[in-house]
Amino acid sequence: MKRPKWLNKNIFALGLTSFFSDTSHEMTIAVLPTFLIGLVGKTLAPQFLGIISGVSDAVSTLASLISGAISDRVKKRKGIIVTGYATTGIFAGMIGLTGSWIGALVMRTLAWMGRGLREPPRDTLITESTKPEFYGRAFGFHRAMDTLGAIAGPLFVFFALSKVGVKNIFIISIIPGILATLTILFLTKEKHRETKNNQKSNFWENLRYLPREFKLFLLVMFIFGIGNFNKTLLLLRSQEVLTPTTGLVFATGFSVLLYAFRNGFQAVADYAVGHLSDILGRKILMAVLGFLLFGLVALGLAFPIASIWFFLILFALSGVSAATYTALEGAMAADLLPADLRGTGFGVLQTVDGIGDFVSSFMVGFLWSTVSPEAGFVYGVVLSIMSGLSLMCLYRR
Repeated sequence: MKRPKWLNKNIFALGLTSFFSDTSHEMTIAVLPTFLIGLVGKTLAPQFLGIISGVSDAVSTLASLISGAISDRVKKRKGIIVTGYATTGIFAGMIGLTGSWIGALVMRTLAWMGRGLREPPRDTLITESTKPEFYGRAFGFHRAMDTLGAIAGPLFVFFALSKVGVKNIFIISIIPGILATLTILFLTKEKHRETKNNQKSNFWENLRYLPREFKLFLLVMFIFGIGNFNKTLLLLRSQEVLTPTTGLVFATGFSVLLYAFRNGFQAVADYAVGHLSDILGRKILMAVLGFLLFGLVALGLAFPIASIWFFLILFALSGVSAATYTALEGAMAADLLPADLRGTGFGVLQTVDGIGDFVSSFMVGFLWSTVSPEAGFVYGVVLSIMSGLSLMCLYRR
């Protein structure tokens, strides 16, 4: 069978790297709450988990901004990417060797710094490794491999935890982390294109030189991001709604299966949507299947039906929506950015995403706790509609 023109050695290796890396750190994410309970107790674990997640996400966001700018300056992507993957794989696994929550905070923060370092130059290398007419397929394939890793990691934990224990899960996670590093090191090559010299004397000048259309796209992504609540709230809401009719044990187990079902659906949709965007265009797909469909999911969570079938459909739609905005975000940015400012642009985009994640997690959780779950999800509905309409206006321009 002939290999598609866009699926060259670099694109395949970058996807395989993402699969190994996501398998690795998703294993650590799955057991981190249990590990913290063992360190600080059930009462304090949620508080310290929030601190660890918040600090590590903030450091990751800052690292993205810096690494993107550096990769544009030195015109070398691979070394930064290798360093990022190695840092994530090693330090995420070393969490299991710590004996305090502060040690866990330090290791997790170093691991997530690696995530931030690798992402802008990695996305830039994807664009440099294929032609613009294949950006959707390339980013879609990469996201699909990423999502498969997000399925494989928790599944391994599910079957192995009772046999090896929490600490050993962390140690074992270093193995796929090392495989990710070796894959990117030995199976990819730097790609260079002749470009206009858009580089300015400093980072702030480079920011000013980013195209106006890209800055408008950043604004749209920020509007969507501050309403794009964490997918764990899907689990919490389904469990809350189903428990009165099915019982807590069934609702909890079924929610986990729903999460795996959603991720599987997303993995299939990642590539399908990316491929479709190369043919039909990205913006209208992003607006409808990404933003507005997310609003429909949020509306369903605000006013749910206590039915297994209802949540099966809702989680499937959530997977399609997530596939669309994650796969097409990078492809759309690549379309809008000049080649020699892509590292900077991807870094800024991921910074905007990080800020949006922080704001949305705070706002939806705050509204859920202080007003009602309906208020939190309706907040997401409103912002998804605003972002979808904004992007369609940009599309018409």
